[in-house]
Amino acid sequence: MQSANRKDLQTQGGTVTKDDIRLLFEYDRWANNRTLHDASVLTPEQFTRDLGGSFHSVRDTLVHIISGEWGWLTYWKASSHSAAFLADLRARRDVLFHPDVFPSPAAVRLKWEEVEQEQTEFVSSVTEEGLRKMLPIRATELSLAHLMQHLVNHSTYHRGQVAMMLRQVGGEPVQTDFHLFLLETASHAAVAR
Repeated sequence: MQSANRKDLQTQGGTVTKDDIRLLFEYDRWANNRTLHDASVLTPEQFTRDLGGSFHSVRDTLVHIISGEWGWLTYWKASSHSAAFLADLRARRDVLFHPDVFPSPAAVRLKWEEVEQEQTEFVSSVTEEGLRKMLPIRATELSLAHLMQHLVNHSTYHRGQVAMMLRQVGGEPVQTDFHLFLLETASHAAVAR
């Protein structure tokens, strides 16, 4: 049984601020770019090799991450979340992000940069009030803030799968832990002063 406090956090968006969301999405971009860099050294065979994972290959998993980032962003920006909208969203995602459209890491990076630009604009424009907006999800509603946190968590989960796959094909993934991002950005800020 859920506690009253947990229920309140789920329905009211908790205390997540615009600055918290910006930091999470800066981290997400940093980690995604590190992961893409690691994948960029793979041969086409290594990139598309079926490794038996949830999304089969490094390519398929990267495409899943970016399709999730695109899909959620599109959902958040929509004025209607009807069944017809969701069906259209899934159909567009399946066409735009079919793995065969991305034969190389460079092709994935191009699409990633496009989605990242749109995502950065959205994150920059989101307000504290907007973060509290409730959006329909299945049989309930969740705040935009919580859905944005979910997206970063989703990408982190699948970047972990990519790291394992990179090791399976002989690559050496760099770490993408949140604390490393914080240390690196603090270090860059200190140098800039």
